[in-house]
Amino acid sequence: MCLAIPGKLISISAQLDETFRQGKVSFGGITKEVNLSMVPDAQIGDYVLVHVGVAIGKVDEEEARQTFEYLKAMGEMDELES
Repeated sequence: MCLAIPGKLISISAQLDETFRQGKVSFGGITKEVNLSMVPDAQIGDYVLVHVGVAIGKVDEEEARQTFEYLKAMGEMDELES
């Protein structure tokens, strides 16, 4: 099953221009490099939904926390560690 996973944008690591940016997103302590092109207004500290390495939208902190807890309960977070 393909899911979008919520994570917190902790840094913007590369920026070619206003559209083409990459950042580091923390998923409960697991950090991954993510393409930010689809969320040009995302700033450090925002929560984003990430699908196959691309942030596809922003969510509020409570929604991100709740979704993250559901995914952990279902055992879906194990894939992030690999």
